[in-house]
Amino acid sequence: MKILIEIIGMALVLAGLIFTAQSKELLGPPNSFMYSNPSWTANGMMIIIAGIIILILGLILRIIFRYKLKHKK
Repeated sequence: MKILIEIIGMALVLAGLIFTAQSKELLGPPNSFMYSNPSWTANGMMIIIAGIIILILGLILRIIFRYKLKHKK
């Protein structure tokens, strides 16, 4: 479960990076609705932030789980 949370976080960060790159004319076809569209820069940044938060949550859960396994009596 923890690894799934981390994978989802990484996928969101990657998607946010792609959206941001498209909005900055760095990636994608010029006929895309995201291409050179400033609103997708903000959307991409929000998705990146959400992905980082989810990724950190997954890492924290992994650390807590390992700590509990080591100190189990």
